[in-house]
Amino acid sequence: MTSRYSQAITEDPHAGFDRPGRRSRPRTKERPSYANAVAAQVVTVDRGRYRCRLADGTAVSATKARALGRTGVIVGDRVRLVGNTSGDEGTLARIVEVAERETVLRRTADDDDPYERPIVANADQLAVVAALADPPPRPGMIDRILVAAYDAGLDPLLVFTKADLAEPDDLVDTYAPLGLRILVMEPGADLDPLRAELAGRTSVLVGHSGVGKSTLVNALIPGIDRAIGEVNEVTGRGRHTSTSAILLELPEPGGWVIDTPGVRSFGLSHVTVDSIIAAFSDLAEIVADCPRGCTHQTGSIDCALDSAVADGRLPAERVDSFRRIERAWTTPSH
Repeated sequence: MTSRYSQAITEDPHAGFDRPGRRSRPRTKERPSYANAVAAQVVTVDRGRYRCRLADGTAVSATKARALGRTGVIVGDRVRLVGNTSGDEGTLARIVEVAERETVLRRTADDDDPYERPIVANADQLAVVAALADPPPRPGMIDRILVAAYDAGLDPLLVFTKADLAEPDDLVDTYAPLGLRILVMEPGADLDPLRAELAGRTSVLVGHSGVGKSTLVNALIPGIDRAIGEVNEVTGRGRHTSTSAILLELPEPGGWVIDTPGVRSFGLSHVTVDSIIAAFSDLAEIVADCPRGCTHQTGSIDCALDSAVADGRLPAERVDSFRRIERAWTTPSH
């Protein structure tokens, strides 16, 4: 005779949770209704917890509903919450829906990595922050971040910091032919030009550690106290201080900034050449006349860009700058 104890340890504890048989009646066809779910936006993500902001400014912590499966939730996502959305300490809501994203900034770990890593959703501007010195600027990295901006459909903005340590002219001249908006900043400088570029927009700040992203955020939002990185005197590289992206509201004249952790490489395996060309409307019309398979680089046979330079339709400097940006897509990340 089998004892209750022996029966308890031999029965399958999951037997009652099997799917119904083919001819059996399903338990229910009803699905949960989220008609009363509350709209919010994801502000930051930390170890499976999502800090969200309601329309009235209430900050709410949330988890992700199991029903979302592998759906990733990233900073900037517009979501809907159920559960306790009071924002009181110790309470937890649940993300049950993620709205379609207007834009997504992506990167890969390196150029051989097939897996895209979405970084930020629903931004409309990307500010590439680069120091003129300490650490020195790396145009190759700037170019790669610009490629990612073009691919994501974000308007690029260049912000060169630490102008008290080095002259900006050479770097500005490098990017001027691309028609980019460029700001040069130094400690204590008037921030009104930067505020004007950020006003009314959602801007993601991207750059190496130590270039001054968090310093700019602290100056733009008094009292926010973002940790500031230092630069290693031996390697010349910045130390990571921000561990995750965070969405922050700007005071008047308004807008939002997303401060991101410093990057040391920017993989572009997800990018296509067509998405780069699409960002340059004047060039896109011309390369339509290129032969099939044209790489648009110097030496490409019958490239229409060379013809446009030869007959004066395009300045050579702009084509050279475009080709440098395009080469960044094919040059291994470093």
